[in-house]
Order: sequence, then structure tokens, then C-alpha cells
Amino acid sequence: MTATGATILGCLGTTLSATEKAFYREADPWGFILFARNVETPDQLRRLTGDLRGAVGRDAPIFVDQEGGRVQRLRAPHWREWAPPLDVVAAAGPDAQRVMNLRFQLIAAELRAVGIDGNCAPTADLATDVTHPFLRNRCYGNDLTTVVEVAREVANGLLAGGVLPVMKHMPGHGRASLDTHHELPRVTADAEELAATDFAVFRALRDLPLAMTAHIVFAALDDRPATASDKMVKIIRQDIGFDGLLMTDDLSMQALSGTLGERAADARAAGCDVMLHCNGKPEEMEQVVPAAGRLSPQAQRRAEAALARRRAPDHVDIAALEAELSALMEGRGAA
Repeated sequence: MTATGATILGCLGTTLSATEKAFYREADPWGFILFARNVETPDQLRRLTGDLRGAVGRDAPIFVDQEGGRVQRLRAPHWREWAPPLDVVAAAGPDAQRVMNLRFQLIAAELRAVGIDGNCAPTADLATDVTHPFLRNRCYGNDLTTVVEVAREVANGLLAGGVLPVMKHMPGHGRASLDTHHELPRVTADAEELAATDFAVFRALRDLPLAMTAHIVFAALDDRPATASDKMVKIIRQDIGFDGLLMTDDLSMQALSGTLGERAADARAAGCDVMLHCNGKPEEMEQVVPAAGRLSPQAQRRAEAALARRRAPDHVDIAALEAELSALMEGRGAA
């Protein structure tokens, strides 16, 4: 397989213009990502995902953030509404693993029906007393065992439904007290504590096919955000042991500094495989695409391995899954 561009790109609206199609044909991103601005109806979304793949002439993966709670891009009336993950896990108690597996099997079915085959979940960050509200109720818990077990079942549910999971935010976002959309957080925990907690979650999940970086400085280890830090990527690869495809978080977030081209170049130099740019603005993508370049041989191997995990969904009875989920959550105040 010829190496594609080392990017995952967004698009502006609910349809593709001729200019956008031509740009994507030339840029040849490895994949695409969609947001609420791209979503109207199931029929419209199927056309859009088909047109995106048509623009690059292959079955490119298409991602979305469909976690539940505040972060879900496909919403009612055409899709199910989901309660925040932290609330659901707490309410489900001993049934949390099964509940979240069922939930993400149902989410996977909704996504595959409109041509989306990647979901930026599980959120494997440990919630802490200082976790910023933008992230906290998207987490699964504040203890290592719960987060690992629930995250594993989220990934299993997605894979069973033919959707690639992207665990985030590696190597851990839960200690960040600032919102990386606007500011750069600095975490001051020492290396030993990080290795035993935040990093340990991802070590337990290191066999998953894809992961997303955190735009966070771990001051005990480097003074650069993990996305742009060769030291942190080395920790991800060697200490945590993750050999899947590593994508950046959105390069347009203000936690990062420099031009969009500089951000992409820094992330690539640090060892990230794929540069993620989400807002679909042409003037920004024109900076990101050349700076990101093409997939390296190692990234190409990881990309092929990730796509090999994308398969046809298991044959399931959706009504039975819904009934089991409802029974498990009955009277618990969240779904």
C-alpha cells in the first residue's frame, strides 16, 4: 500500500464543495474526522462519508467523538442521547463493564449505519480532584482498576460493532486543571507517581490499535507538551509499550504554540504518526498537510495494523441489547 498523507482532517459543513474534494484528493489524508457541524440527518451523513472516501479513492477511516454526555456529535432526534460516562459508571456499580460494553455496541451500530468506522473513545484518563470540568464527567472513574476495566469494555464494544476505538488522551489527561482548547496545562506529579497511576492505565490497554496524545506538559519529564515531546513519545512507546497508531489531539487547540505548520512539524518530529486537524479551515489545512508529510514506514505499518482490526460488525439483536441495557440501568438514574 502506498503511504498516504500523515493527517486526519475535518471538513467545513454538511456537504463537500468541488474545491474541498480537489484539496482532499491532493492531500490524500489517511482519514477524516466529523463534528456536529457536519451532521444533519442519516441520509445526509451517509452521502458525506461516501463523498469523503470518494475524494481520496479508498476506504479511508472516518472518525467522530461519540462518547455520550456533552461530547457526542450525533444527537436526537435521529440518534440516541447518552448520559455522561462518569455518571453512568457510578450508577451502574458492579454492572459498569457490561453496561458500557452494551452502550458502545449500540453506538457502534449507529456509527456504522452512516459510514463512520472510528470513535475517539475510550477516554482512559483517571479523574482526579483537579480534573477540569471539560473532561471530568467524560472519564470512567478515579481508580486504576475501574478505568482499565471499563475502558477495555468500551473498546470491546466498539470493535464488536466494526468501529475502531481511539483511546485518549495518552499518556494521561486527568491531572490537567486547565482546558487544552484554550490553555496549556502543566502537571507537576513526579515520574514515579505518574508511572503508577495515569500511565499505568494506558500500559494495561497498550494493545489497542489507536491512541490520541495529550497537549499537556509533564514537568517532571519534559517542558514541552506530550504531543510535541520526543521524550514523552518515547515513554509512550517504550515505558507504556504502545505500538499502535499514535495521532495527535487537534492541532488547532490553543494549548499548542506556533503556526499550524510548526505544530504539525513539531508533532511529527516528536514521533507522532498522524497529525489531527479538525476545523476544516482551508487556510489552516494548507499549512498542516505539507508539514505533516506522508506516513513514515513505521507509521504505515501501524496504520495497516490498525485497519486490519476494522471488520464487519458482529450480527446482534439491537432490541435485545437495548433491553439488557435498560434492565441493568433500571432505577439507577442514568443510561
